[in-house]
Amino acid sequence: MKSRRVAASAFLAVAVTLGAGCARFDDSASTPFSPEPSFGAAEIDPVDPDAPPTSTSPNAGPPPGPCVDPDPNVIATCLDTTGGLVMLPGGETALIGERRTGRILQVGTGQNQTATEVARLDVDSSSDGGLLDLALSPSYAEDGLVYAYITTGSDNRVVRIAAGDTPKAVLTGIPRGASSNRGAIEFSGPNQMLVLTGDAGSPGAAADPTSLAGKLLRVDSLTPSPNPPAPTVALSGIGTAGDVCTDQTGSIWITDRTAVEDRLQRIDQLGTVVSPVWTWPDRPGVAGCAASPGAVAIALTTGKAVAVLATDENTGAVTAAPSLIVQDRYGQLNGTAISGDGTIWAGTVNKNGDAPGPNDDRVVKIPVPAGGGGFD
Repeated sequence: MKSRRVAASAFLAVAVTLGAGCARFDDSASTPFSPEPSFGAAEIDPVDPDAPPTSTSPNAGPPPGPCVDPDPNVIATCLDTTGGLVMLPGGETALIGERRTGRILQVGTGQNQTATEVARLDVDSSSDGGLLDLALSPSYAEDGLVYAYITTGSDNRVVRIAAGDTPKAVLTGIPRGASSNRGAIEFSGPNQMLVLTGDAGSPGAAADPTSLAGKLLRVDSLTPSPNPPAPTVALSGIGTAGDVCTDQTGSIWITDRTAVEDRLQRIDQLGTVVSPVWTWPDRPGVAGCAASPGAVAIALTTGKAVAVLATDENTGAVTAAPSLIVQDRYGQLNGTAISGDGTIWAGTVNKNGDAPGPNDDRVVKIPVPAGGGGFD
């Protein structure tokens, strides 16, 4: 998830929370927070909690027309299963990737739920590979560069995309496997990219210091080169990669899935790795994340919801169970981004399952937290 500064308004109280037995948090937390952060609903149609899901409900009826969804919070429809999602400058349009086709599409409100193809990458979409994440250059307004995490026939890699040019490799040799090829990218500064890699189905590789699998990497060389400098390892032991996101304090948040639990981990401003600040033993499929001082939002794929955790703005500690929003409304969620009007945009991955809805896959907008720090 790639977040940007936004404003939020019109508070909406949280009505649904996770059961205490479904997760646990860092015992070192010391500052109490309300278990019910509020949500902003800026420029968004309210979500009726009693309305049927719009993705797979057998009683929803036919859509009003080809690739037109009756839900006013749907931004784009009839996509293939989605990959990464990143907002464009201005916060009113975004780029969304299709994992299996390798297409990069521009979507936005006011575009009648249509998507415009802006690029297409050659990817290997077998297993869980393909076009997996997107990030904009920190100087995108000047250079127009887009970065993508993709799977090829030989590896997982990060490539740089410039208009009118062929994609150029920035980081290659990330092991690919029969599973856990997911990866994510995010910029932590003007000249440093964070690259989250999955373990490629081999937990041993995640612990191997010589392997790029199962790591959070810091990449300082972003210019394509035949022999780029090796990245440095910020965190090891990643299972199936979820996402990496940053907040305005300099903290880095990481989601991943292991054989026994899903996790949210944090690296503080000093580079100290904080042991998981929250874990989900029920493994709801943590995916895209968005963070700001006081809140972290995480898309849940098999959990079919967005989980929001209130955090201490000084320590980053999570002190209360997550709250859930839009549970079971849009199906399986994956990539996320924060728009200019203070809402989460999320891509669905219902075509990964066996019961996609008639307009899947889609990009939808969701209210985001405004209290307890919010997404400012």
